[in-house]
Amino acid sequence: MRDPILKIKDLKKYFVTSRGTVRAVDEISFTLFEGETLGLVGESGSGKSTTAYTVIGIYAPTSGKILFRGQDISSPVSARPKSLKRAIQIVFQDPGTSLNPRRTIGQILELPLRVHRVGDRHDRRKKVVELLRMVELPEDYIYKAPHMLGGGERQMVAIARALATEPDLVILDEPTSALDVSIQAKIINMLIQFQKDMDLSYLFITHDLSLMRNVAHRVAIMYLGKICELASAVEFFENPCHPYTKMLLSSIPVVSEEEEDVKPRKIVSRGEIPSPVNPPPGCRFHTRCMERNGVCSKALPKVVEVGEGHFVWCHLFEEKEEG
Repeated sequence: MRDPILKIKDLKKYFVTSRGTVRAVDEISFTLFEGETLGLVGESGSGKSTTAYTVIGIYAPTSGKILFRGQDISSPVSARPKSLKRAIQIVFQDPGTSLNPRRTIGQILELPLRVHRVGDRHDRRKKVVELLRMVELPEDYIYKAPHMLGGGERQMVAIARALATEPDLVILDEPTSALDVSIQAKIINMLIQFQKDMDLSYLFITHDLSLMRNVAHRVAIMYLGKICELASAVEFFENPCHPYTKMLLSSIPVVSEEEEDVKPRKIVSRGEIPSPVNPPPGCRFHTRCMERNGVCSKALPKVVEVGEGHFVWCHLFEEKEEG
């Protein structure tokens, strides 16, 4: 196993609103290793994007620690040194809102180079052209505005901008969710190749579990601000343990009988995810769980390692471990 590049320790991010305190991320911990892709998966409202924005520094954590190569970076992005901003980049879900409509593509790609004082004007121009070629866009796109590009092309520009500073860690917040399937595949293949060529580490935020089978090295499942299962991608799909994980996997559409055979038995989704303003006591998932028992509504589950590197937060496995 390679060295950790990112460690999250007991991270909390709460938002105070007129309706109460939103517990968007509620005491989660995980580690991302050098050159690894960790998929952070969950339904809308699970807290996965809030986790990403807290790591990048858009939000300051309520409590807990964020460590980048052992350095505590639990501070807003404005308080972070330039070297750290250069090393950690993010690709947002919607490039239509993350790209400045008043700038050309060339200006958008040159901006991080100017901010970090990379070369002179001539060097920066060459780098911009190189970035466009990396994402398979024509050189004359430097003169185009974002609105002149399709959604897939805009996302390729967003990826090129994130790679401009030659980062070590890239946070991918649902980078393909708004795109056509063919464009999704092209971008995923690009990201995989960039990771190999540049030795990048990815924190990949998504709701698409089927995507994680081919992209992630490990997968963490989030539900209502908590992590409920974490395992290698292979182990995760072969031996899902948490009832919520099984529910998610059973809902993935398949195209062959072979794929149907390896899916968990169909588990009907009950109810909707509760409000993070007033989360249920005990296990957050117990209000929707078909396997709940008396303790599930009373106490938070402890983490149980059910296999090497396979962790589950569920009372069912606490009982098996004790037995």
